[in-house]
Amino acid sequence: MKKIIFTLAAGGCLLTAHAQQQQGRVLYERTVQMQLRMMGIAAGANADAVPDNLLPHSRKDKLEVLFGNGQMLRRAVEEEAPEEFAAEGGMHVRMMVAGDNEVSYTSFSSNRVVEQREFAAKNYIITDSIQPLSWKMTGDTRTILNYPCQQAVAQRIGKRQMSTIENGQMKSKEVADTANITAWFTLAVPVPAGPDFQGQLPGLILAIDINNGATVYQALEISPETDLAAIRAPSKGKKVTGEEFNKTREKLMAEMQRNGGGMMRATRIGQ
Repeated sequence: MKKIIFTLAAGGCLLTAHAQQQQGRVLYERTVQMQLRMMGIAAGANADAVPDNLLPHSRKDKLEVLFGNGQMLRRAVEEEAPEEFAAEGGMHVRMMVAGDNEVSYTSFSSNRVVEQREFAAKNYIITDSIQPLSWKMTGDTRTILNYPCQQAVAQRIGKRQMSTIENGQMKSKEVADTANITAWFTLAVPVPAGPDFQGQLPGLILAIDINNGATVYQALEISPETDLAAIRAPSKGKKVTGEEFNKTREKLMAEMQRNGGGMMRATRIGQ
């Protein structure tokens, strides 16, 4: 009993010490389990070759979240060079994954999300509202970077576009997409920011696990210093709806497949 009381007291002291933090910067590492789809058959390939080879791969990158004044900005942290790996036949493939260059701005007071997405060297601006999930607090706790965290779980039921190749032609269809989400957040920083699912929990999200490791976000660093002037909605790009962006992306991918003969596409597993 004494041990339990001591643990809670220690957590309370830490909570008090950090309770005033209303702005800051968090560096996250994102780990994504992926399947690389080789679409199309390269010239000279065996006629019996499977046109859609699945190559499992795990990829890590970093992103940062800046928050303050009831707003937040999520953006990628530039690395020296895109990740490469050796595929079958000695071919080296450079990983360029959808989402690498995305910028996401959220205004908590107006419940507004503005995303800048890039595809085929073009930028698109998508504005939407925060879509809250039905979160359940489990009562589990852990410490991340010396911050006491609580666990929350939710399920996201939606749909996604899946591309296949039939008779040499790329076709896209909508399939069910269910994600089981576990998030760890801290009330020591009472700002609903995070690398994903921002605006949905009462404290800063420091870790997320989607579909048992399919996508994992983990906070590496937390600083009370941030660039408040950088926290603004992106504006460079064509304004479209989410549905319009998905249709444009699928159309361009189909054109690339027809014109290029073969291409590499990365698909996240479990999302």
